[in-house]
Amino acid sequence: MYDATLKQSSLNKFPAQSNRLSWAARATIAFYLPFEKSSANIAPVSFFNLCIRTCLYSSQTECDLEKGLEMRKWVLSGILATEEAYLSHLEALLLPMKPLKAAATTSQPVLTVAQIETIFFKVPELYEIHKEFYDGLLPRVQQWSHHQRVGDLFQKLASQLGVYRAFLDNYELAVETAEKCCQANSQIKLSLYLCLILLLALLYKPVDRVTRSTLVLHDLLKHTPTSHPDHPLLQDALRISQNFLSSINEETTSRRQSLAGKKGENRQLLKDSFMVELVEGTRKLRHVFLFTDLLLCAKLKKQIGGKNQQYDCKWYIPLTELTFQGPEDTEPLAIPQVSDEELDAVKVKISHLRSEIQREKRANKGSKVIDRLRKKLSEQESLLLLTSPSMPLRLFNKNGKSYSFLISSDYERSEWREIIREQQQKCVKTPSLTSMELQMLTSSCLKLQTVHNIPLKDESSGLYGFLNVIVHSASGLKQSLNLYCTLEVDSFGFFLNKAKTRVYRYTTEPKWNEEFEIELEGSQTLRLLCYEKSYNRTKLNKEDGDSTDRIIGKGQILLDAQILQGKDWQRTVIPMNGVEVKLSMKFTSREFSLKRMPSEKPMGVFGVKISTVTKRERSKVPYIVRQCLEEIERRGMEEVGIYRVSGVATDIQALKTAFDTNNKDVSVMMSEMDVNAIAGTLKLYFRELPEPLFTDELYPNFAGGITLTDSVAKESCMLNLLLSLPEPNLVTFLFLLDHLKRVAEKESVNKMSLHNLATVFGPTLLRPAEKDSKIPSNPTQPISMGDSWSLEVMAQVQVLLYFLQLETIPTPDSKRQSILFSTEV
Repeated sequence: MYDATLKQSSLNKFPAQSNRLSWAARATIAFYLPFEKSSANIAPVSFFNLCIRTCLYSSQTECDLEKGLEMRKWVLSGILATEEAYLSHLEALLLPMKPLKAAATTSQPVLTVAQIETIFFKVPELYEIHKEFYDGLLPRVQQWSHHQRVGDLFQKLASQLGVYRAFLDNYELAVETAEKCCQANSQIKLSLYLCLILLLALLYKPVDRVTRSTLVLHDLLKHTPTSHPDHPLLQDALRISQNFLSSINEETTSRRQSLAGKKGENRQLLKDSFMVELVEGTRKLRHVFLFTDLLLCAKLKKQIGGKNQQYDCKWYIPLTELTFQGPEDTEPLAIPQVSDEELDAVKVKISHLRSEIQREKRANKGSKVIDRLRKKLSEQESLLLLTSPSMPLRLFNKNGKSYSFLISSDYERSEWREIIREQQQKCVKTPSLTSMELQMLTSSCLKLQTVHNIPLKDESSGLYGFLNVIVHSASGLKQSLNLYCTLEVDSFGFFLNKAKTRVYRYTTEPKWNEEFEIELEGSQTLRLLCYEKSYNRTKLNKEDGDSTDRIIGKGQILLDAQILQGKDWQRTVIPMNGVEVKLSMKFTSREFSLKRMPSEKPMGVFGVKISTVTKRERSKVPYIVRQCLEEIERRGMEEVGIYRVSGVATDIQALKTAFDTNNKDVSVMMSEMDVNAIAGTLKLYFRELPEPLFTDELYPNFAGGITLTDSVAKESCMLNLLLSLPEPNLVTFLFLLDHLKRVAEKESVNKMSLHNLATVFGPTLLRPAEKDSKIPSNPTQPISMGDSWSLEVMAQVQVLLYFLQLETIPTPDSKRQSILFSTEV
């Protein structure tokens, strides 16, 4: 017999499980519970356990289903909001139509009835269609349940797409009619001008509505069970929408790229991008549009009261009047610099906000919190874009006016110059634009733009670790040149120069065969630039004030962990302007590359405790540290990017072997090597110490001490911790610290500030041994820049920067004498 009491009491035996069970799972258990008392044909306990496992799986599936059904409501709520905004646009467009129609029947009509019908063709019908859709959807969402049906509304809306087709077919005629009316009657210019602008803004709103509805239908189907009554209706609506989009796709593309009107009717958008303009010494965020006949610089207006975004034109130059070379007396550009500390602070905020957004998504706390966080994130990303670039791109108008942009890398600067010069050879002189034509062009930019957001990449899909790159050779050169290559990788959407080959003198087939180890921090792209070296040091490039080294070619490749991960080198060829550069690459993920592994060689120096090495050498500072610093101080203090630019990996390995084997000729080897290889050897030594210079034991205290807000307490804490280091560690650190301060004194030449040096050496000197870290099950899984590791790296940088910024480090008399007066250092 069915025993409800028994079943309820039996369920109570499993409170943890039963609380998670759906109604279907609980019913299944209830059905099988009578077998618990029977022993006739079944093993009751094992069968019951099987039922529990089966039902828990079922409950999880139903939980996912419940979430999917809940998502339907959120998707539809979003549609309601956009529909409301769309209806307000249509209402604004219809506003001038009624008075114009009334005047058309008088003895002095402003416009004829035919003109009115042409200009406002199908707009009232569009309004009625969407008003009916909105009025039908609103009460259903307000009275929401998982069984609520909306498919019929979408099906009906899709069946009326023919109205959009008629609207689009008439659009050019409507604009032409309005423009002629403006020119014919000066008394009505203002009202028709506004009408024309509204029409321009409206043109792709209907198409966008169809596109958005199609995407929403995909989402609704994704979260609608096949058994739900809406499913077949939504499928039908999606089919109709897709067919409509396919039919107008070619026409839409053409319309997006071409602008109607007598002047510039063949004008097309070639390239657009967010850029930083330098205006009277101040950085300004702009959106720059390159058309086939002119360059337009616009500012995105702030949205007020829920209004749509709009662009404000700051200036434009016809391409026939644009040049990159200014007059002889052009003054050098003074670029306002932003400190590295400020930039890092913005990056930390971006990392925090990205982490918070991911946490909120996992917690399903609703869209309002996420929207607020995304707004803050957008503000910080805009700030980073505004403050990061520092490479000038100067433009001159033939009338003498000049404009200056700041670019993040030579690759992008070269890209803009190339496409502008190429188009200048094709275009003809452009007549000056009237104020109305300029306004129409600027308004169209909102729909023509290809870049809709600040171009910061999400580091969650990037790589963290070390990329070994071998630059083999180049082919395809038609004349002998002095050639070298540079390598750039991205981080937070901006590219940094990470490595540079030696100059291969006067050849058509350079064979560098140089290997570099490049640290990646959320990187997604590797760029390579090939330059012709100029040895005329007195001559400067008038275009930007930089050296005259000329870019021969450039190319880039995406960094794919699935392809790069592994023991084997991946060979590739980068084609650029007829020249091909051969590369080999191998990636080591962060989890593998950052582990400190003790050396198995008893007599080496790499991977050996610093106390062991100094005791063996009877010195206060290891010989390798003294030799490297001495050579860098002799000829590397003015090297641009010293310690940041990678040295040739084969040279670094050769020096490593020489120091490990106590080669007496190591000083001769160093004198013949590129100074970046020596700097790389020193960094590798500290990175491979089995325990960091700041020790595993004291590291948590250093990381905690740097967060103290009271300056006196912080100084006391940090100095006491520093003086607690073992003597070899302390003396070596102070020896290195003095050297790094001397490097920073040459910042105006070598571009290495105290903060840059702290960024390079902080993780190297402080990163713990991570003895308990485990190899990930999926080593190619991208690591988010917002995880605790990235914030820990920032803390390591701040600790070293704190000591670099201290003018003096007071030490007790006993240690001071040991450090300053020892002859063994």
